[in-house]
Amino acid sequence: MPTTKMLKRRLASVATTKKIMKAMSMVAASKLQKDKARLLAARPFLEEMEAMAGRLRSSEAAMENPFFKPRKVSHTAYFVITSDRGLCGSYNVNVLAQAAQCLDASENASVIVAGQKGYEYFSRQGTAILQRYDDVLETAFYEDAYRIGGDLARRYAEGEVDEVHVVYTQFESALTHTPRAVRLLPIAGGARAAGREDPMRYEPCLHDYLEHAIPVYLGAVIYAALLESSACEQAVRMVSMDTAVNNASEIEEKLTRVYNRKRQAAITQELGELVASTNTMKRQGAGQ
Repeated sequence: MPTTKMLKRRLASVATTKKIMKAMSMVAASKLQKDKARLLAARPFLEEMEAMAGRLRSSEAAMENPFFKPRKVSHTAYFVITSDRGLCGSYNVNVLAQAAQCLDASENASVIVAGQKGYEYFSRQGTAILQRYDDVLETAFYEDAYRIGGDLARRYAEGEVDEVHVVYTQFESALTHTPRAVRLLPIAGGARAAGREDPMRYEPCLHDYLEHAIPVYLGAVIYAALLESSACEQAVRMVSMDTAVNNASEIEEKLTRVYNRKRQAAITQELGELVASTNTMKRQGAGQ
């Protein structure tokens, strides 16, 4: 049976943990609001870039570009976005399960990982890791996304990989997040309209336009995926920390009840011993 001293130590420990969890929940809520604002601002940009890719797919000349033209797939790469830190519930578990499902469906596949948790998981599984990126989800700058897109484009252009997919978590609400796998290369874009040519004219020529547009498109897709994943991570962490705070409050309440009972029992025992000692002293005094 725990003593009152042990119970006091446990109560102090639970109270400290509760304060830490509450602070982490507040930090996650603040970051979530910022990520949501950035995500809402970035979505129109991504939609416009996807519309541009859809228009280009109606151009026969654009479809001859190696980044649009499909090829025989002998090696698939998956760019998997996870978190660098834990304490975010099932966030990493769900996105890694989606990545594992994609890897199982591919004959020859490797991964490019963003996040320490993903790197640790794939290292344990013995999966081939082409590249790892740390500290990109916490900030999710467009410059990082553009750099990652350039690296993926280089690997694709050099024939190191024949297909590239992005595996991330889509943010729908604070409580709803959906792991997704989207093909990045070759560029899919929107649906190609049958029998219709691209009405746009490109200056100085389509080739020069694609040289500038493709890196921007890849950066936009990866940037949006990073923002979606970051918002999901913070939302899950906020909910997890709120749950931890509630659990700590329940434990604190139970420990307080046990502590009060033991302290009351100890006080009652001490009073009983004091009364018994007083009575004994009175009898001894009367006997003299």
